[in-house]
Amino acid sequence: MKRSAYLLALPLVAMFLLAGCGSSDDSSSDSTAETATTPTEQPATDTGGSGGGKAIALDADPSGALAYTTDTLEAKAGTVNVDFTNDAAIAHDVVFEDSSGAEVGRGDVITGDSESVSFDAKPGKYTYYCSLPGHRAAGMEGTLTVK
Repeated sequence: MKRSAYLLALPLVAMFLLAGCGSSDDSSSDSTAETATTPTEQPATDTGGSGGGKAIALDADPSGALAYTTDTLEAKAGTVNVDFTNDAAIAHDVVFEDSSGAEVGRGDVITGDSESVSFDAKPGKYTYYCSLPGHRAAGMEGTLTVK
């Protein structure tokens, strides 16, 4: 009887461990066995320009992999609006840096939710990534090209 109770408890323990992934303030790297998937979608493009144009869509991998669904985005110079969606059970955020490494935009850490991140951008290359421990190192990053 004890063995069956342990077998029933195992999936619950695993669920709680996965639900807590990424919510720690611990700055050590994440050494889990999860790997990022290779993005296969075409670049998302902002076709509206500055001043209230169409937002760029950016999604975290809904299966829970440490990845975004695309590793390239494009936008026009001016105010860049990014609609970030994380439907996965693992928490993620999105941070944007310019070519010098200065942070220019940051979203909140979200799980099963969406939010918008806006910032002013000049033409050039910007890096976006998830700032939670181990996520960027696992490949959760991409490049935004602003024209």
